Amino acid sequence: MASQESQLLAPSGTDTKRSPFLEALGERVRNLRSRKGMTRRAVAVAAEVSERHLANLEYGTGNVSVLVLLQVSQALQCSLAELLGDVTTRSPEWLLIRELLSKRNEADLRRARVQLGEMFGEGGNAQERKTRIALIGLRGAGKTALGQRLADDLGFPFIELSREIEQFAGCQISEIHNLYGANAYRRYERRALEEAIQIYPEVVIATPGGLVSDSANFNLLLSHCTTVWLQADAADHMGRVAAQGDMRPMAASREAMEDLKRILEGRAAFYSKADLAINTSGRSEDQAFDALRSSVRHHLAWPA
Repeated sequence: MASQESQLLAPSGTDTKRSPFLEALGERVRNLRSRKGMTRRAVAVAAEVSERHLANLEYGTGNVSVLVLLQVSQALQCSLAELLGDVTTRSPEWLLIRELLSKRNEADLRRARVQLGEMFGEGGNAQERKTRIALIGLRGAGKTALGQRLADDLGFPFIELSREIEQFAGCQISEIHNLYGANAYRRYERRALEEAIQIYPEVVIATPGGLVSDSANFNLLLSHCTTVWLQADAADHMGRVAAQGDMRPMAASREAMEDLKRILEGRAAFYSKADLAINTSGRSEDQAFDALRSSVRHHLAWPA
């Protein structure tokens, strides 16, 4: 039947140059259909698309819409990610692991991540992790000011990771992005973080706000440091940055505020992975520091 379908529905003009991505996508659709034991006609009916349309998709000649891809993935009872081919589709083991984790809650997923880190030797020394304090959050949360005060209180060195990144690159953060791009910046960020972890068993680190956007770097931070999310409302973030003399965020205040809110919403789920969280909004610097100091000392089991 499959060979007859191929003869009947194979697109004409096979010498036409085709996209490698679309060809790979078509191959995944065929493989998934075979794994499910479904004919092309059955998938087309379930997906509510024409058999010709599905044939073009499988042969890599149809620049199919996202909506059709979604319908096909539902017909094949797989995720859109599996159809498109993310890293978790590369082997049966990946697929089985993903299935095991797919219906777990956040607490279960966190335990699994921690145990995997320990299993593969990426969990770090438990005591050193406890005494490496990393502050995360958006710019304007108070990471530098509160971090320096916390380091002085604990008798730990203080590191502002952004400054370490600039030393590695030999230029400012903005120049790294402009000259070399975001990928190069992440590599410098990784090197700076790795060096801080290697050198300091006891330290307070103020991290760049976007570090959580890179899963590899964030995993490294979570595995080797006690993380503290310094939270603040969007208006406080904006106001504090402006108070530091940087008026760029205020150039288009309405648009900037909406962008800032979207960034906060997008990163909140990652920031919430921190071991501790301190809300600095509605507090003076002294009040915020007292809350941070008390929380960290309690975590370290040190006298308050």
